[in-house]
Amino acid sequence: MRASERAYVALRRDILNWDLPPGSVLAEVELSERLGVSRTPVREAVAKLVADGLADAQRGRGTVVSDVSLDDLEDMFVLRRVLETESARLAAISDQTHRFAPLADRFRGVVQHSETLEEPGPYYQLINTMDELIDEAAGNSYLSSALTNLRVHLARVRRMAKDDRARLAASAVEHSRIAEAIAKQDPLLASAATTMHLQASLDHILTHAETPKGRHD
Repeated sequence: MRASERAYVALRRDILNWDLPPGSVLAEVELSERLGVSRTPVREAVAKLVADGLADAQRGRGTVVSDVSLDDLEDMFVLRRVLETESARLAAISDQTHRFAPLADRFRGVVQHSETLEEPGPYYQLINTMDELIDEAAGNSYLSSALTNLRVHLARVRRMAKDDRARLAASAVEHSRIAEAIAKQDPLLASAATTMHLQASLDHILTHAETPKGRHD
């Protein structure tokens, strides 16, 4: 992996985790020292973050981590609903539906052993796996590209609502229903289950959101 790509991955992770919260200045000298690379790879990485919408170039301040606001959340979910329900529908009529029954079992296992949600990292990775499988099964590169970009910004907003074990368990049930519907080759049920999950997710964020405690590096 090139130095600029390593720097980009590290900075992107810090932004999504709120280790670099909105407004943090992305100073080349400081970042090059922290990341152990020269200023040129850092400059390239920061330029890519700007292109992703994760950073903004501001006159007088240089480049800073872009703001994230609940004001945009409902608009994001309008787009997310359109994209994800269609992806689920396409997945349910694809030739890859057999891949989703084992996935549904894994989500049911999470519900049965909810103590594993005390550390939610593996659960979020399971969600990422499902997203990737649906994207692949849907077979529409334009859909998957739009969702990839949207999910980055949604991940930042999601961090504004604290992880809640009860909500994560409910989410696991919702994901198992989506996976089951796709496995049964039922596009209408897959779309409906996705809609219900997204509404529950939106409601949770809106009622539990607060600004995470980050640090300005």
